[in-house]
Amino acid sequence: MPNRTPGERTPDLTSPRLTSNPPPPTPDLTPRRRTSTPAAPTSDGTSREGTAATRTSEITPRRRAVLGGALGGAALLALPGPAAAASTIPAVAGSPLTSSARAASTVDELRLRWGTLLTGGPSVDPTDPDLAVAIARVDRAAQSALTTLDRSANRTFLWPDLASTTLSNHVASNFRRIKQLAVAWATNGSSYQGNTSVADDIRGALEWMHTNRYSPTLPRYDNDYDWEIGGASAFADTLVLLYDAIPAAVRTTYTQAINYYTPDPNLWRADRQIATGANRVWIATVVAIRAVLDGDTPALVRVRDALSDTEGAGANSVLAFNDAPGRVDGTGEGFYSDGSFLQHYKHPYNGGYGKELLGTLSSLLYLLGGTEWTVTDPDLENIYHWIDDAFDPLMVRGDLMGSVCGREIARPSKQNHAPTQTIIEGTLRLIPAAPAPRATQLTALVKQWITEDTFRDFLKVTDPASLVAARTILASSAPARGALVVHKQYPLMDKAAHHRPGFTIGLSAYSSRIYNYESIQNENLHGWHLSDGMVLLYDDDLGHYSGDYWPTVDPYRLPGTTVDTRRLADSYGFRSTSAADWVGGAAVPGRTIGAYGMDLRGYGTNLRALKSWFLIDDVMVCVGSGITGEGTVETIVENRKLRTGNETFTAAPGWCHLEGTGGYIFPDRTPVQSLRENRTATWREINLKYGTDDPITRPYQTVWYAHGAAPVGQGYYYVQLPTATLDQTKSYANKLPVQKLRSDSTAHAIRLNDVLAANFWTAGTVAELTTDGPASVVSVGGVVTISDPTQTRTSITVDLDKPGLSPVTTSLTAGLRVSRRGRGWRIVVDTTDRHGHSAVVRFR
Repeated sequence: MPNRTPGERTPDLTSPRLTSNPPPPTPDLTPRRRTSTPAAPTSDGTSREGTAATRTSEITPRRRAVLGGALGGAALLALPGPAAAASTIPAVAGSPLTSSARAASTVDELRLRWGTLLTGGPSVDPTDPDLAVAIARVDRAAQSALTTLDRSANRTFLWPDLASTTLSNHVASNFRRIKQLAVAWATNGSSYQGNTSVADDIRGALEWMHTNRYSPTLPRYDNDYDWEIGGASAFADTLVLLYDAIPAAVRTTYTQAINYYTPDPNLWRADRQIATGANRVWIATVVAIRAVLDGDTPALVRVRDALSDTEGAGANSVLAFNDAPGRVDGTGEGFYSDGSFLQHYKHPYNGGYGKELLGTLSSLLYLLGGTEWTVTDPDLENIYHWIDDAFDPLMVRGDLMGSVCGREIARPSKQNHAPTQTIIEGTLRLIPAAPAPRATQLTALVKQWITEDTFRDFLKVTDPASLVAARTILASSAPARGALVVHKQYPLMDKAAHHRPGFTIGLSAYSSRIYNYESIQNENLHGWHLSDGMVLLYDDDLGHYSGDYWPTVDPYRLPGTTVDTRRLADSYGFRSTSAADWVGGAAVPGRTIGAYGMDLRGYGTNLRALKSWFLIDDVMVCVGSGITGEGTVETIVENRKLRTGNETFTAAPGWCHLEGTGGYIFPDRTPVQSLRENRTATWREINLKYGTDDPITRPYQTVWYAHGAAPVGQGYYYVQLPTATLDQTKSYANKLPVQKLRSDSTAHAIRLNDVLAANFWTAGTVAELTTDGPASVVSVGGVVTISDPTQTRTSITVDLDKPGLSPVTTSLTAGLRVSRRGRGWRIVVDTTDRHGHSAVVRFR
């Protein structure tokens, strides 16, 4: 992973001007303006249940990727293989996005193309029952806006709930509401289609905004995002939709205002900082739509090149992996080859900025595809790997793991599986022009995503264009991919996902490399312990983390965490790294087996705990040691939001069981505490910006270890059996096939069947394994996986004292050396450039 030196650039925290949150504990970045001269830019195994189970994990070598032709004014996103041509790219029949085979050559065609994306285009059939539902949703939004719109001659606001002159979010929200009216006015079959009164309302509202809120002569305040992205984007979209209904001179006045706030696809914010990650794509898209409206073709060239950051020699390309060999590093924000995505410098953000980057980029590529402004960067192919590694393993039957959603988990609008909608829509836009193998794979994947989410019907919430494309895929004979079964670790953002047929577990940690949580803009105020070893369990209760989980769960008792229970101020310690390097683990390729560990250092306290999770198929073994602190400390085994509140909780010596969730075994018979409670809270308590004041009550079952006040050297050891029945839990407790081999400051290690898994905090020996320093090691059958979770070592030496083995891996394998040592073997792994990823050695 390229060196990301603190002090290089300021993270793009969406409002540097707000002061209600505490400042970063150690500000480590300084703003820097671009001075570079324009220049040309120079895993682990998986298995799946169901049909089409094999992932297409390799694509063709680096080449000039072409975005193929326009179909009826709507471009195909084409990343063809060597033999593919635009005319032979497979398309999803019937989609508004693929209705012709002629490439766009003028900005007028691009404008029509963008209008199709916004409304579904003229081919949308309002008599179609599914589309009628989508159109009715558009009408309801417009009706709501029209009902409360102030039309008085001397109005001081457009809508009474958006009247602030100090909150920039009200500027963007006003424009979004005007856009809702414009979408209805332009949507085929809408009750407001072409309505002259609505057009008058829109024109009047735009004039009022330009006179009173948004023009070069007016002050900007609060959050740059609302001026340069949120408001500008909705403003530009409205101008596209009402292009012929707004006089040219007026339209030019408006686009000049947009250009004033968002003039450069590479830079943003009032002090013109370099835009990175999702912000760069958002900014570039605003510039692109403004350029289309103005016929500004040179700006479209700059938009195309901004995606690759040609002006910065590729340092902040959104298409290249940040850890690509030889890449000139920028802020480190964006995608990594293991699927990690970072934004705001060190925050894991696949489910926030990452999903928005995919959704917006797919739309921008759709706009430019098949034109002279086509993106030709070979790194564009990485977008397929984003879907494979950065999104798919973090999605669970329509939900998206909260550990990678940043502050968005504290927004009521982002629950109920809402984040995955953006991922599905973005993927749908890629399918029509993808190379045939990729189109087949993505089709199977989208079909799986949509059909397995029985909690939220994608067809009832998406836009008309995506609805038609999705419905065509669902009606096709192509089989769905099947349920994901994989153990996937993300060393570059300190997260892990463990998918089994009946459940999924997500692990959330942080280290010296990754921030603990984000709480800016008065959001996510109680995220203190989201990365202190939080365990997210997903089962057939698809609404568990929806249904107001985040405001009502006890934030001091998140499952899996070890915490000092002292009460904390809102946003306390946010954007902090740990003093510890040891976070990560080893994953066995092709198996759902892995070891994961964390050297936990409590922020602002002297709390320390060594924590391990050993995930072996349907079992998770949890081990903790060295728990020491000044305050009262707890380790939370479970804190489950219940479906009814009447679920049976059964506790016995050495185990307990929660109906509908699973079993928990305590082999050492250390007493645990339990609590059944109804918790009442409001969204406002965790989000002052978007929260509501309505009280919500939800039932919870909590189980925890009470380590007491000022513990020294405390520990825990339990086995979690997700989805196990009561009888299965009793049986497992009686047989107890798990052996705890070590739990101290040297190592945590367990054996289960033929699996030996160990996290070495320092050099030491466990059973047949000896390491020369920190390492995570898993041995199963003839496979040994080894990693350096500290990501600081140059090599790891592991001695395997196990006779009767013959190595398949030889010294010819890059970065590995296997040699005879006594009756066993010595394995030396070069970890210099592995960045915490596992090395695999195979024996017969």
